[in-house]
Amino acid sequence: MKDRFSSFHPIVNFVYFAAVLLFGMVFMHPILQTASLASALLYSIMLNGKKAVTFNVLYMLPLLLVTAVLNPLFNHAGVTILFYLKNGNPITLESIAYGVSAACMFVTVIIWFSCYNAVMTSDKFIYLFGKIMPALSLIFSMVLRFVPRYIAQLKVISNAQKCIGRDVSQGSILARARNGMTILSIMTTWALENAIETADSMKSRGYGLPGRTSFSLFRFDNRDKLVFLLMLGLIAVILTGAVLGENTMRFFPSIKVPDKSLLSFTVYMAYLGLGLLPVIINVLEEVKWKRIESRM
Repeated sequence: MKDRFSSFHPIVNFVYFAAVLLFGMVFMHPILQTASLASALLYSIMLNGKKAVTFNVLYMLPLLLVTAVLNPLFNHAGVTILFYLKNGNPITLESIAYGVSAACMFVTVIIWFSCYNAVMTSDKFIYLFGKIMPALSLIFSMVLRFVPRYIAQLKVISNAQKCIGRDVSQGSILARARNGMTILSIMTTWALENAIETADSMKSRGYGLPGRTSFSLFRFDNRDKLVFLLMLGLIAVILTGAVLGENTMRFFPSIKVPDKSLLSFTVYMAYLGLGLLPVIINVLEEVKWKRIESRM
């Protein structure tokens, strides 16, 4: 399925990811964390398909489990003691609950960042911040695309070295180490030259000069206005819940969850709606396209 949310205006994409990332790092309520994690998983699978499934199962799930288990081994706060370790330290219900919550938060933020990297391309970031902070936005956009380009170039250099018998998988241990250092030296030289060429190219085009204009295909149309206003409304409801204490829970010294109310239910639904907003947009656009195809 093609991602329609990526076609929205960069300000819509950026505000959305800024909101879900900030909320995911701040709110420790179990219902909100579950909604955020489920939304991030669905959208990452929608964006990257099988790669996202592999990434979440092989990396995120073990990371979630390890992080959740490690916390009660080192954090012994809490009044509900379940049992004692051999060294005499207690394992408490509160430390386990906090460990699960912290692990969920950590994994959720990582998955949201993977979605951000797929949607917020370097041209979108430069479009948003090129006039405000041209140097910093250029550096940040270069950093974002540096890792995939570095990996691709590393494969090219490794294959070239392998053809002449100087790869890290060939020869003795000393020869492999020497070959690895050679590849690293080539990669470092390539990265520095590429950075200098990019800087000179942008400078020759007048990037960052006052009064410089730039061509852009991005237009803030009625579709963007509608989604942006809807998103701001959902964010306002969530922030209202945060001010009134509906978005967090107490872990220590004892677990205390805010009482359920109509406001809390409204906040939960608004948070779930915000997290699933790209998924809903993609599903609606897909249904709309299917109807158009059926009429042809």
